[in-house]
Amino acid sequence: MPPTSPQQTLKDVFGFDDFRGGQQAVVTRVLAVHSTAAIFATGAGKSLCYQLPALHLPHLTLVVSPLLALMQDQLSFLTRHGVAAASIDSTQDRDTTRDVMERAKSGELKILMISVERLKNERFRHFLRQVRISLMVVDEAHCLSEWGHNFRPDYLKLPDYQRDFAIPQVLLLTATATPAVIADMREKFAIDQDNVITTGFYRSNLELLVAPAMEDRQQQLIEWLKPQMQPGREAPTIIYVTLQQTAERVASALTDQGIAAQAYHAGLDAQRRDEIQGQFMRGESPCIVATIAFGMGIDKDDIRNVVHYDLPKSIENYSQEIGRAGRDGLPSTCLTMAGRDGLRVLENFVYGDTPEFAGIHCLLEEIAAAGQSPDRQWEVLLNTLSRDTNIRLLPLKTLLVRLEMHGIIAPRFAFLAEYRLRYHIEPEALVGRFQGERATLVRLLVDNIPIARTWGTVDFERLHSAGQAQQIDASRGRVITALEYFQDKGWLTLEGKRMTDVYEVLQPTFSVEALASQLFNECRHRDRLEIERLQSMLALFESRSCLTRRLAEHFGDSTFDAPPDTEQGRCGHCSVCYGHPVKLPEATPPPELTAADFQRYATPLIERHTTQFGRPPSAQRLAHFLCGLTMPIFTPLKARGLSGFAVFEQRPYPEVRQWAERHLGNADH
Repeated sequence: MPPTSPQQTLKDVFGFDDFRGGQQAVVTRVLAVHSTAAIFATGAGKSLCYQLPALHLPHLTLVVSPLLALMQDQLSFLTRHGVAAASIDSTQDRDTTRDVMERAKSGELKILMISVERLKNERFRHFLRQVRISLMVVDEAHCLSEWGHNFRPDYLKLPDYQRDFAIPQVLLLTATATPAVIADMREKFAIDQDNVITTGFYRSNLELLVAPAMEDRQQQLIEWLKPQMQPGREAPTIIYVTLQQTAERVASALTDQGIAAQAYHAGLDAQRRDEIQGQFMRGESPCIVATIAFGMGIDKDDIRNVVHYDLPKSIENYSQEIGRAGRDGLPSTCLTMAGRDGLRVLENFVYGDTPEFAGIHCLLEEIAAAGQSPDRQWEVLLNTLSRDTNIRLLPLKTLLVRLEMHGIIAPRFAFLAEYRLRYHIEPEALVGRFQGERATLVRLLVDNIPIARTWGTVDFERLHSAGQAQQIDASRGRVITALEYFQDKGWLTLEGKRMTDVYEVLQPTFSVEALASQLFNECRHRDRLEIERLQSMLALFESRSCLTRRLAEHFGDSTFDAPPDTEQGRCGHCSVCYGHPVKLPEATPPPELTAADFQRYATPLIERHTTQFGRPPSAQRLAHFLCGLTMPIFTPLKARGLSGFAVFEQRPYPEVRQWAERHLGNADH
């Protein structure tokens, strides 16, 4: 039984004498069964807001995250404190997953952590319907808002899942929500304004510095960092960069100067990334030069410096990343080495996700065709659809969500298209364990799932037909339930693959051309919003007023109070308050593009594309290639291996595209 009061649990289980910030307000509302949103600054203790109530609530607390890696530190923390918590993820073997599920079903488990993608799994949703859940926690909840900086289409399904699993309340957690995002979150989960708890974003121990990037930025960084990296007294430091090659280059330069630094980015294998992260957490590696792949879920108290060697992706990203510094309350420095040169790469990332008009048109044609079938069902294998339409996965998921909002399609269910099994006992022995109609069903399964060597593929149509002939219910749902039961008993192993989403086409007749134009224009509008987001970030760094105050106001925080002995409206510990506002240096204009450049860099892709598809690429496709922005079609083209790939990654994408249009003479829609 849990202790009688949350205060007692706080002390006995977690070892804290008092709640911090808004923690008590959130815990009180959750225990009163009110759906709640906690908007806490990074490092302000969001996790405790669900960890403590979970011990007092009668049933399971389900924690949903965009990435399960974000949860690993929290899971370790809970295990150390004797809380029955576990996760289900793709790295586990089947026995581990089965054990976690049994603990959840029996009520032994108090907290279960999953990635949001796990909820697309048909078998997992079937399992959740058998478990009583008191609370669903949505971590990084800003991901469910299109107005946020990290929109994740899968998050939009969470309100439906809450209803589907009969979960009485939700707790939304985020550190980076603007007023527009908070309003969006409230609306989607019907959260009362009184149940939105926000802590101030002001961190008195963080020194916010902006320094104009010098021509030799690398040397500028070395000279600033070296005094803080004396042997035996190295200040734990994260240096954020945009590109993987920059991470490698800067880490190498620092190491050459006697500063022990390691590069961390998505190009390293998972084991190597885990090693580097572990060394940093243990204090064995003082300096990490990383893309934004590093830091998610990092809970290291004594990070003394966070450096942005390149511009961050947005104010929200900046806030999240500097929030990793000084969680122990001691003075820490956040330095941005700002210049407009890095803006081109960030803007190009925005344009890189914009689908081609032809791809959207192709997508809508497929939906229209499915709408003419008797049941109006449209089966989608996302990877295959991405390849066929040449739309990257994230914008493709976003388009499908937009089509739901337009009332064209509605998700009905998802299933694994293929199952296979391997027996651990003789099939005849399996049949012999049952009697009556159940034995007849098992006999039907055994006879109609032929084994090739050790594995047998489950053919649902064959089983259904055989069942009809014998007047046995061999529907897909019943077959999967039976096979999962056999797996739970250890009689066989069941594996599924090829996740398929099934939609119903609600409007079977619509104008493909008109809707394609509308969706394409919506994508362009989204691009403009993202570019404006980048401009807002530049405006913050060039601010003539207190940086700390400007940052707080961006997130709607009106509680900022000047520290004692400081002029009203000023923090006293940022570049502006020190009297050093900056004007960011302009990027050096690149040389004019010429016909010779087109011949040299564009021709290899044009020739290969024409050979494989019988036509040259569009200007948009060619601009993606030259700016190093990936497209699904580049895989069969082996475009990355061609000499012109990414040759113009430092040039503005719109300029490269217009240049490509002039030379190709085929301006896109």
